[in-house]
Amino acid sequence: MPILVVDVGGNNVKLRLSDGEEVRRVPSGPHLRPGTMVERVRAATADWAFERVSVGVPGPVKNGRLVDEPANLGGGWLAFDLEHAFGVPTRVVNDAAMQALGSWEGGKMLFLGLGTGLGSALVVEGLVLSLELAHLPYRRKRTYEDWLGTRGLERLGKKRWRAAVVDVVAKLAAAMVADEVVLGGGNVRKLDTLPAGCRRGDNERAFLGGARLWDSGWRVL
Repeated sequence: MPILVVDVGGNNVKLRLSDGEEVRRVPSGPHLRPGTMVERVRAATADWAFERVSVGVPGPVKNGRLVDEPANLGGGWLAFDLEHAFGVPTRVVNDAAMQALGSWEGGKMLFLGLGTGLGSALVVEGLVLSLELAHLPYRRKRTYEDWLGTRGLERLGKKRWRAAVVDVVAKLAAAMVADEVVLGGGNVRKLDTLPAGCRRGDNERAFLGGARLWDSGWRVL
């Protein structure tokens, strides 16, 4: 049963079918509203056949519904019915949780997405726990996202940003008692070496995660 996986990022929206290899992209950005996203996705996939949709969004999701507006997109997401807009059964999950689900290979895995913001999720066999660590306080009255997100990279420069990544990863891995940490997101490529206990993620794993959302063996909280 073909599943359309929609990975909504801060810079673009990536699309792929669960049984395909082609990845298509449509523009995203800080002013992207859900109706516009759906219109662009439907236009870009007009020649694709699918019966279900998985959507990963950069915002807090509980029980398949957003509970707050995404910080790095436009407004209107909270009240928008994505399933009605797509016209097929649709599951919504935090984008970091979707990539984490696709990245899991065993044990207790902490996922941190180094992108526009800071995504986070914890995965154990059969269970995905979407986390909201980005806006917790860290240093100098700033948050984890202020230090590890794109704004932090631009403010700190690569050397200090990398040092912050090492420090935060160690703290969060210890707090979660994680067996391993997967670092994903677009900015992971700016790390020449990874902190101890880390594995480099692959953004393409989000598509596997989107397919796994429909597997009855997995539960997303």
